[in-house]
Amino acid sequence: MKSSKNWLWLLALGSLWGMSEVWGGEFLYANGIPHSSLWLSAFAIFLIAVARGLVNVPGSSAALGAVASVFKLVNASPFYCHLLAIFLLGVAFDVAASALGRKDDRKLVRGALTGILGTYGGYASFALLITYIIRYEPWVDGGAARVIHHIFVAGSLAALSGAVLFPAGLKIGSEAGKATVKKPVWSAAGAVATAALIWTIGRLIK
Repeated sequence: MKSSKNWLWLLALGSLWGMSEVWGGEFLYANGIPHSSLWLSAFAIFLIAVARGLVNVPGSSAALGAVASVFKLVNASPFYCHLLAIFLLGVAFDVAASALGRKDDRKLVRGALTGILGTYGGYASFALLITYIIRYEPWVDGGAARVIHHIFVAGSLAALSGAVLFPAGLKIGSEAGKATVKKPVWSAAGAVATAALIWTIGRLIK
């Protein structure tokens, strides 16, 4: 890990992810933007990748998802299925990135594969868990058809974006990580200030 202070950026980036889910989702759905969930997933994948470039250790992506989930829980109506989907996407990318993203060879290929597998993992784990374990009524009523559509239709579209956005975000995060090493105190202060600003806005707008 380049700097332990980079963990503070997980707080800032996770808060930004949560903010996008709260207000970005509200804007997209209110205006009837096609494939609203896809745009939200694409932005989330990009943020996960940036964060992974900054802190490429097991657990960092799950932590990011946890921060985003808490932000949405505090600042929006508690749709618990949405919170679960956010957290599981972080966990799925944690597993994929930990398995594929620790080596230096073929970074582009590994990044694209991580984006694909992490996305499918998040979509599949959510659909199966919410339908067959938690048994949330709308998903139970939708049955296997809804599960299959979520994984193989919506998931495939999101996975395509992940194949492009994850390597790009990983590169940005890695370069940003190198810059934070030069001025770790200022970097930490910037992360804390960014997170504080996002949470303050969230509380004021709520």
